[in-house]
Amino acid sequence: MHDFTAKKRSIVIYSFIGNMLEWYDFSLYGYFAAVISELFFPADSQFIALIKTFSIFAVGFLMRPIGAVLFGHFGDRYGRKKTLTTSVILMALSTVMMGLLPTHAEIGVWAGVFLTLCRLLQGLVIGGEFSGSVIYVIEHISPKKRGVFGSLANFSAFAGLLLGSTIGAMTTQLTDGTVYAPFAWRLPFIFGIVLGAIGLYLRLHMPETPHFIDLQNKKQIAKHPLLTTLREHPLDILKATLLGFLPSLGFYTCFVYLSSYVSLYLKLSHSVALIANTMGMIVILITLPWFGYLSDSVGRKPILMAGAITMIMIAYPLFLLIGHGTWMALLIAQIVFAIPISLCCAVTPTVLVEMFPTRLRYTAMSFPQNLANMAFGGTAPLVVTYLIQKTGSIVAPSFYLTLAGVVTLLAIFCIKETHQDSLYSK
Repeated sequence: MHDFTAKKRSIVIYSFIGNMLEWYDFSLYGYFAAVISELFFPADSQFIALIKTFSIFAVGFLMRPIGAVLFGHFGDRYGRKKTLTTSVILMALSTVMMGLLPTHAEIGVWAGVFLTLCRLLQGLVIGGEFSGSVIYVIEHISPKKRGVFGSLANFSAFAGLLLGSTIGAMTTQLTDGTVYAPFAWRLPFIFGIVLGAIGLYLRLHMPETPHFIDLQNKKQIAKHPLLTTLREHPLDILKATLLGFLPSLGFYTCFVYLSSYVSLYLKLSHSVALIANTMGMIVILITLPWFGYLSDSVGRKPILMAGAITMIMIAYPLFLLIGHGTWMALLIAQIVFAIPISLCCAVTPTVLVEMFPTRLRYTAMSFPQNLANMAFGGTAPLVVTYLIQKTGSIVAPSFYLTLAGVVTLLAIFCIKETHQDSLYSK
């Protein structure tokens, strides 16, 4: 029994460390958006430069549903392990290439073109990575612990984002005003090669999941996972997509876009904004496992409903608070925003795994999740920047967050409770 427990522990650790490293790579672009806009998209208007930068941020998300279909197809047909190993290699390569790109001053508009290509590759890879890592772990875990271990998937993702935020803040702080400042932003990207090598080593030592092995033994592998999913589960795909509205929009607005928002509109320093961002994500990391653990007892839907209702109540007041333009106001807002985002992110991955059968799970989970991230998460910085410009109000992002809370709450009412369902019966 001790050996079995140790093996399961290694499986969880190996999978989630790989996931953490990939999210570190993927998040760096958002943290350095203000710097990248100046170097790759110089313009007379800072607003125009930032819009261009966030457009490239959104373009990466256009690839996520495509990545979900591609990696989902291979994950459902050839196994979870092989697919996850491939993803960690491609993510490391795209991140390092981004850190080595020449700027607009050196090669003109081609700088933006090459940056876009790197971001497209990152989007393709992350479209299959996160869902695969969640499925991989949950298919190894006891039914009574799926909530807590499913929450650890987002825990590892946020750990990667926190690592990116921390290294970004340290890089900015240590090089500000020095001769290294013009190229210091490149270092966190280039460091991705080291993290990629670690991730690859871990992924190569992971076993295949018992659920997929069972499918192979029974010769029940789906030949066309996407077509079968769309034919057999169209309403579930819609529900799963809307379920992702709040967690995707909430995270990318409050923990990726907000550092650039306060730098641009409130004139807070970028390094100070990243520190507040880091503190907020620490709160998410602390609370995620607890909310996941709670969902194993009370069910998934009560936790999700609490997250949606909380966001509806706090979005507008917190943006009013942020508008005071002080570091303390920003810090309080980020910590409070962490709670509803953590409530949703702790439970949503597990719910999506439980909604779909094993033979279609990789595709069926990945596609709606990444569709939501593309439609609501990847476009969040672009949309809220546009809303602020059009309304003239710096609290405009709160209206979008409130809408996301309402739509997600309606989706929660439409799904069934799944925390006691058997994965083998699906």
